[in-house]
Amino acid sequence: MPSNVRVLINARDQLGETPLWCPRSEKIWWIDIERPRLQSFDERTGKHEVHPFDSTFAGSLALHREGGFVVGLDNSLYRFDPPTSGVQRIVDVESADKGTRLNDGRCDRRGRLWIGTMDAAIREPLGSFYRVEPSGVAHWLFNDIIVTNSVTISPDDRTLYMSDTRRFKIWAFDLDPDDGALSNRRVFADYSNEKGRPDGACVDSDGCVWNAVFAGHRVIRYTPAGKVDRVIELPVTNPTCVCLGGPDLSTLYITTATKMIAPEVLANEPLAGALLAVDVGVKGLPEAMFGAVG
Repeated sequence: MPSNVRVLINARDQLGETPLWCPRSEKIWWIDIERPRLQSFDERTGKHEVHPFDSTFAGSLALHREGGFVVGLDNSLYRFDPPTSGVQRIVDVESADKGTRLNDGRCDRRGRLWIGTMDAAIREPLGSFYRVEPSGVAHWLFNDIIVTNSVTISPDDRTLYMSDTRRFKIWAFDLDPDDGALSNRRVFADYSNEKGRPDGACVDSDGCVWNAVFAGHRVIRYTPAGKVDRVIELPVTNPTCVCLGGPDLSTLYITTATKMIAPEVLANEPLAGALLAVDVGVKGLPEAMFGAVG
């Protein structure tokens, strides 16, 4: 294992995803999508907490400005309060009969959540992309997505990134921070030749994009121009998502999965499904939160 990669906790997540650094609790939080639960880990104490959900999937996670989290359970968004396990519905994004579920999402600094759906069977382009206002109103933006991923936003809130993992591309859009309009869609990173699967992403304070490559054993840092700047090799097949956090926001947290690994390979991959960390020497940004600003 590369000497700079730390193992924080090995919960053998089936599909660990969406790590978020919470400044209120000073802990890292993440979900296991297919064993639907929210988890936290406190590096100061070594304490690992688990909050299960009564759903089929837990597809996304965001901080709520008024406390707790926004969680995507199946096709709906809820506010969740860990101390009480209280759940409050925000909006039904899509109907349950479409064969889809919520997947990756990220907030901007106006308190809006940008989030996509995907084909629950990971085959057909049934997914769509949405902007959810702090009021809870969901605006449909576009469709024809197999698996929404890599949703992240530049430091100035003027560029939005997202991928369709099964189409092997990350796109960039111009984002109007005032009205939330997207335009000028273009390819930011193209994995087509190698059939690489761009998964979860985050942006650092330099505006560079960090992307976890599912089935690719690595995380890649791209400059704002889309050039590869750094590659971090990992001791797992399936890294799923990244965030920058910790007290100085310079720790890269990486969720991983045991899903879609052949049994004979998984038997020799003891860190699959673990939460990993790498001190990257680059500062991230405070995680944007859902909810009205001011």
